[in-house]
Amino acid sequence: MSSLNTSAVEMVKSLKKGELTSEELVKSYIKEIKKKENDVQAWEYFDEELVLTQAKQCDLLHQSGQHGDLHGIPVGIKDIFDTEDMPTSDGTEIHKKNLSLNDCTVVSKLKQAGAIIMGKTVTCELAYYSPGKTKNPHDLSRTPGGSSSGSAAAVASHMVPLAVGSQTNGSVIRPASYCGVVGYKPTKGLISRHLVLQVSRKLDQIGVFSNSVEDAALISEQLIGYDKQDPDTSLNPKPKLLNACQQKPPMEPVLAYIDLPFMKELEKDTKEGFEEIKDEIKNKLKGKVDEVKLPEGFNGIPEWHKIIMESDMAASFSKEYKSSKNKLSDKIVEAIERGMKYTSVEYNDALLKIDAANTYFKQFFYDYDAILTPSATGEAPKGLEFTGNPIFCTMWTYCGMPSISLPLLQGKNGLPVGVQLVSSLFDDERLFRNASWLTSKIKK
Repeated sequence: MSSLNTSAVEMVKSLKKGELTSEELVKSYIKEIKKKENDVQAWEYFDEELVLTQAKQCDLLHQSGQHGDLHGIPVGIKDIFDTEDMPTSDGTEIHKKNLSLNDCTVVSKLKQAGAIIMGKTVTCELAYYSPGKTKNPHDLSRTPGGSSSGSAAAVASHMVPLAVGSQTNGSVIRPASYCGVVGYKPTKGLISRHLVLQVSRKLDQIGVFSNSVEDAALISEQLIGYDKQDPDTSLNPKPKLLNACQQKPPMEPVLAYIDLPFMKELEKDTKEGFEEIKDEIKNKLKGKVDEVKLPEGFNGIPEWHKIIMESDMAASFSKEYKSSKNKLSDKIVEAIERGMKYTSVEYNDALLKIDAANTYFKQFFYDYDAILTPSATGEAPKGLEFTGNPIFCTMWTYCGMPSISLPLLQGKNGLPVGVQLVSSLFDDERLFRNASWLTSKIKK
């Protein structure tokens, strides 16, 4: 089997049947890393020996009949997730000497499922805007997006089949779009953030990267679940995402294309590509796409999101700001300083608006199966200093709604652009059903 072009779902089956060993699979990915890492620079920490030791252990467990749902599958971990046997530096010199003493909940769950922790992927500084060293695998002169830069780039360049990231604004969906992979951000509270760098307790959400919708479902099912160590995790029943991928929607989906105030940010070729997708859904697929206008009040969401995020950053990074301000980038210092100036009235008002928005969307999704929207303003921007505009993710992160970026479009330079589907809170199964339907029907 040509393992690197095979889905993780298929790899798991081959490993279970004994057609492939974890060591063989891992060695093929190590080969890719050695071939591509010099150019792409997706890895912050990679230890070949440690990875091979895990793979051999996995094969021994297989021989004794023990087999998890991610048995032997390599996974990249964004370098803000604590790992007991690898350093966690959070994209900053300040944390280089901080040792992770324990695995975070996400890494523990991956290990319990039999996954191989392949290494730590590059993050922007403190999971904010200032980029790390990673380049876009499709064009090394362009950004891979941020802040989960290394995770998206590693999956896109087949250095690993699956990776984990986080999103406080657009840090999963945007890099997925730029790198041409699937990026999924579940409903806020489905995946624990215990021992993951906190940027904003109110906004931080964990997400995943893969090369197919099914693979995103596979890894997410292992990560979702209540964790008493993260009091914001949900007690809702676990969604059956893989099952949802295999179900046909009961009828052709009704999608909403929302005329958002920031649609003017959309690049011309992406706008044209979107018109084609909408036409295809309506004409060939017999689905419906309604153009919908949101109430005026929604125009304030980017500003409310900013107030919450920057206020929380001022609290989360106060130690770094006080002791090592000179080692922080200007961008993060400015954000922290703005965060110090917001009043508690402004902050609490911005928080209250989240509930108001979600009350509106709860009603909205009685009429619509999903919202269809761009994942980003266009192709990955030229240059590595700027990780791109997250504006097409802000509203959904603010509301905590589940979203998925599907690599269905190409821009004028032949580079990928993602199509984003958004669903209502805790309706992640419906999101996957519609994402599978759309990807199976629309050919790039």
